[in-house]
This record gives sequence, C-alpha cells and structure tokens, in this order.
Amino acid sequence: MSGNAGTDLKVTGIDFLKSQNSGLHHTDAYNIKNLVVRRGQAFQLRLSFSRELKDADKLVLHFGIGEKPMKVRGTLMSLNPRHEKDVSGWQISIVKNSSKECLLSVTSSPSAPVGKYTLNVKTGTNIYKPENDAVYLLFNPWCEGDVVFLADEAQRKEYVLNDTGCIYVGSAYSIHNRPWNFGQFEELILDTCMYLLDKSKPKLSNRKDPVFVSRAMSALVNSNDDSGVLLGNWSGNYNSGTSPMDWIGSVAILQQYYKTKKPVRYGQCWVFAGVLTTVMRCLGIPSRCVSNFNSAHDTEENLRVDIYLNEFGEKLNRMSFDSIWNFHVWNDVWMKRTDLPEGFDGWQAIDSTPQEQSQGIFQCGPCPLKAIREGDVYLPFDSKFVYAEVNADKVYWVVKKVNGKDKYTRISTETQGIGMNISTKAVGQDKREDITAQYKFPEGSKEERRAMQKASSFIHPSGMTPRASFSSSRPMDDVASKPRVLHEEVSKTGLQLEITNKAALYPGSPLELAITVKTSAPGSWTINLASSCQLQSYTGKVEASLGYVKETVKLEGKSEMQVPLKIAADAYMKTLASVEDEVLIHVTAIAEVQGTDDKLTKEMTMSFEYPPITIQMPETAKLNKEFTCAFIFKNKLNMPLDNCKLLVEGLGLFKMATFDEGDVKPGRIIKSEIICTPTRLGEKKIVAKLTSTEIKGISVEKTITITA
Repeated sequence: MSGNAGTDLKVTGIDFLKSQNSGLHHTDAYNIKNLVVRRGQAFQLRLSFSRELKDADKLVLHFGIGEKPMKVRGTLMSLNPRHEKDVSGWQISIVKNSSKECLLSVTSSPSAPVGKYTLNVKTGTNIYKPENDAVYLLFNPWCEGDVVFLADEAQRKEYVLNDTGCIYVGSAYSIHNRPWNFGQFEELILDTCMYLLDKSKPKLSNRKDPVFVSRAMSALVNSNDDSGVLLGNWSGNYNSGTSPMDWIGSVAILQQYYKTKKPVRYGQCWVFAGVLTTVMRCLGIPSRCVSNFNSAHDTEENLRVDIYLNEFGEKLNRMSFDSIWNFHVWNDVWMKRTDLPEGFDGWQAIDSTPQEQSQGIFQCGPCPLKAIREGDVYLPFDSKFVYAEVNADKVYWVVKKVNGKDKYTRISTETQGIGMNISTKAVGQDKREDITAQYKFPEGSKEERRAMQKASSFIHPSGMTPRASFSSSRPMDDVASKPRVLHEEVSKTGLQLEITNKAALYPGSPLELAITVKTSAPGSWTINLASSCQLQSYTGKVEASLGYVKETVKLEGKSEMQVPLKIAADAYMKTLASVEDEVLIHVTAIAEVQGTDDKLTKEMTMSFEYPPITIQMPETAKLNKEFTCAFIFKNKLNMPLDNCKLLVEGLGLFKMATFDEGDVKPGRIIKSEIICTPTRLGEKKIVAKLTSTEIKGISVEKTITITA
C-alpha cells in the first residue's frame, strides 16, 4: 500500500500554537514571529496531514541546532512519538490524533543547548520544512531541573521578565537612581543575543551551561577582543559617537549593533551592565545590576589602594596606579555551580566593563558571591579581582617636596571605606535594596577579618599567576610575599573629621561646604587642618582643583569646631561646560594633632542637585488607543543650559525620540509632547532624560497602566 503515492503520508502544515505555548512559557512578550519556548518544559504542536495518521506510519520530528546538526554531537534530536524517550533527554508524545490532525507534546531536556533550532518532520521518505521553522529555546528559571531554576515567583518577575529598571549611581553618601530600559523583548533583541551566542563560537555543548554563556557574554558586551557590542570610552571626548550619558536603555544599542555588526560608541560601566542585564534576561538567566560604591580598581591585586595627596589635601592624579571609582556597576546572575565544590550556588558576579584581562580576554566571572564573602578567592572565575573591588584597604600618603625631591609620609589607613552600600533595584518595587551583606561580613567583625586573612593568603604580588586559573592560584610557601592585613591606628585624642554641605549644591551657585574637627580626649590640642575641594569624574579622575583651606584649630577635651570651605560658582563653571562627563564634588581633609602621632584623612564625594523634569499623562490608558504625554522642565538654576536635548522612551508605548531644545535660559520653561499608542497590556514605564553642555543627566521615570 505505502508504495502508492495516493496513500503516502505527507505533512501539509504545522501550527506552532504560539499564543498558547508562549503564555505557558512566559515568552509571550518577545516581539518575534517565531515560537520561543523554555527548556525542560512541554510545548504543543499541531500537525496537519494529507490523510489520517495510522499506527504503521513512520513519523519523526528533527530538531537541529548549529550549522551541521549531528546526533553524535547532541545537536540533532530525532523524536519519534512511538518511542516516548529520546537518548538526548527530550520527550515527545501524541496528545490527540483525529481525522487529519495530530496534536503532539514536545519537552526538551532541561540541560539542552540554548539557541535557535530548526524543525523538520519526516513521514516515510517525505520531509516537511515549515515556514518560520526556527524555534528559539531559552534557559528556564521556572523548571526545577534547569540549573538556573529560581524558586521565588516575584524574583523571576523582576530578574527575568522586568524589561525596565534603574541603575544606582552617584557616591556612597549621595546615591541616586538612573532609570534604564532593558527592553529584552523588543524587536531584534532576541536575534542579537542569538548572533552573540554564535559569535562566541562555543562548542554547542557549552551552550547548555549558564557558567559558560554568562562568561562568554561578559566578553562580548565589550568590544575589546572580539568586535563585541560596546566600545568603552573614559577619555571625556565622545565626538565620534554617543556620550555614555546619552543612553537611556539597551534597545537602541543592541539594535544598532545587530544592524551594523560593528561596536557601538560609547559605553561606561552602567551602560555595559545595563546591556549585559538585557542579554542575560533575554536568554532566560536571572540577572540584576549591582552598584558598588567606592569600588577599588586595584591594579596590583595586593588588596591595598594608595592615595597620594599634596599638602593642601588635593589628590594627585599622576602618582596613582590604583584608583577608587565613586561607583562601579556590574551584574549578578543566578545559577547552580556544578563545576565547583558544594555550597557555591546562587548569585554569581559577572562584569563586562573591560578593566583587566582574564585568561587573555577582557571578561570577568561568574564568581560566586559566597566565595567573595568568605575569602575563597582561589575559586573561578576572577574571584580575587572582585574581592579586591569590595574589600581593599585605603592608605593615604602626603607628598611634600624636600630639597627638590618628593618625600612621602603615611598619614592614615582606612579599612572600611571600600565596597560600601552595594545596591540593586528591589524586587517588585522602585526602591533601592542594599545587598552589601551578600558580598561581605559586617566591617570589623571577626568573620570579616577571618575572610580577609584567608583571601590575603591567596593573593600574591602582581604578575605571578593568571587570576582565572583554578590550580595555579593556590597559596605558595613563600611567606614573605603575603601582604599583611592592615588595621586602623588607634587615636590618642579621639580625633574625628566630618565633611558637610551647608546649602543645596546647585550648579551655578556657590558651594558652601564645611569641615568639622572634633576631639574627645582630655587635654589641649592644636590641630593642623588642610582641606580641598576638587571636581572629579565617577572614576575618581580629578577634572579640576577648585580651592582649599589651611587652618590651625585649637580644641579642649571633648569639643568641636567648624571650618568653612566656600567655592565661588566661577571657580567651576568652565569645567562643567568643558568636561563631557558628569562630575562630582570631592572634598578631602587632612588633620594632624601637634605633638602626637594622631593623623587622619577623610574624603567625601557629593553630587550636584538638579531641577526635576515633570511627566504629565493619564494614570491609565487603553490598549491601541492614543494618549498624549507631556514633558515639562523649568530651569531653576542661576545659569543657562546650552544645547539641551530631551531623550524619551516608552517600551510598548512609543519608540525612542529626541527633542532638540536649544539653549534654556534661567527661569525658562520647556514643554515637549509625544503621542503614545500602547501595544502591550500591564504596567509600562516612560523614561525621560535631559542633557546639556553643562549638565549631563537629569532623568525621570513614570508608570502608566494599560488596560484592555
């Protein structure tokens, strides 16, 4: 019978049941025609045949990944509904077979390689290839068998499905949020992630493993070795691209990269972290942006950052090899670490900002937060580097010229100033969550110093071992090379310094600062105080020295005195306009008590304050029904803002738009409007950012609920 063409079984169509499957797989938001499913979870397909499917008919579904799918490599799955289980861990079964239609259920292995699979169906000698034959398979945090399984539904909503958020920036005592649109479901974003997976040229078997995938993506989001997504630039000159301050989300960056296949100019740490969050969430790996305040960029891996000051307390750029960034942003990703001893599952740090090579490439992580917390810095990947970012000690030196030569005097040591207020967006709310305790034990606690002692025993002078190799970074016998764990000196006089601002720090107005000197021990004390104010970029680079004060303060017993430090607006206005980065106000104070060894250094970094942007729009709107959104800004500063640009974006509402507002004089109000057409239900966010020559980023976000 089967030789007769009339009775040959042919497939006449496949229905991928996209809306049913994508709802169950939490993939309904992806803006793509193809079916997107998660591994380890059943999805259904409806096949139409030229005649009814009989028991004797041969029916095999082939799912293939990569250029040449092969069974032996595990990149070709041949699924026969008559044999329920395939060797690859995939399953297929017939749910319903009636007249000329057959409903099939397919479950991929929870450890299948993620990526783009092609599907064809073989019936006897006939092969049917559907249009849109690519099925996208992603990691599955909802599946207990998947190594990225995350048990908490609210966390999955935040760390996998939330396409908006914010990144914390500023300084340790002046933290503010910068809204960021991740946009992992937008047009072309999934295809960009697939392109990056292909570009990482992994053995396809490596695509099963989120450790490999997250490490490869930390390398590919920067362009240093592999023509990846973003070119980093900290030079202050962004003429040949977009200033890092001018991005408000990842979508425009990834879409431009996919269209041109060339690195997008330019990124700094929060841009790299924002884009890497998008890529991770898009692929189904739970991810969050992490901001570390006072982040040590310790080039020698000796857990010590040396800070050199002149006699006025001004920081000397030229001498420092190490640096302390006011903040640095990286990512945490959630996964089981089957490659490590037990106990290191959960959050892992990864970082795509190119700072240092690891195994010859600019990549960093994944590194278990537990390894950082407990000082197990021999564990892969790059745990020494991340440990130093959150745990280094600061040593202050004053440099004075004596007989024409530099003389260095160690003033003080600070063991608690680095790795402060480590922050991420809270789950399900627009609030900051402090996650410092996940990275380190409380400062000064027994556990913290024990972890420091352990970490110090693994950390060698620079250049002796590659930091990512597992075996060669075991401790050596050479005791002499072990750095000491530093302790802060105990003060005789109870000397303390406080740095405050007496009025709001508005650009265009004088900066009214004050240094309070305190003593608490009985006796008469004479204190030499030097304090300076500088403008610096977020990486700690000094952009301008604005002024200083030098005074001798006399105190009796438990008492205090406030010394003012006032900076006229003219002292910094030129710098504001000439530097293309956002600048912070940095105050340093040095105090020495005469006739004692008491010396103290204190630093404080503060942000300028800006007038707000107001967004006017309804609280709710209907799907596919237009509404108007207005952006209003009044320049309340004592200075004009030149070349103002307003950048706005609303995912699921309107595409990113830019309004050129020209020069905005003091007191002037600007208003721009955009027509929005909601294409998706639920809570949606509108983000707006104003940039100008003088001020680099005033931003705001507002939520609207879209109903049917």
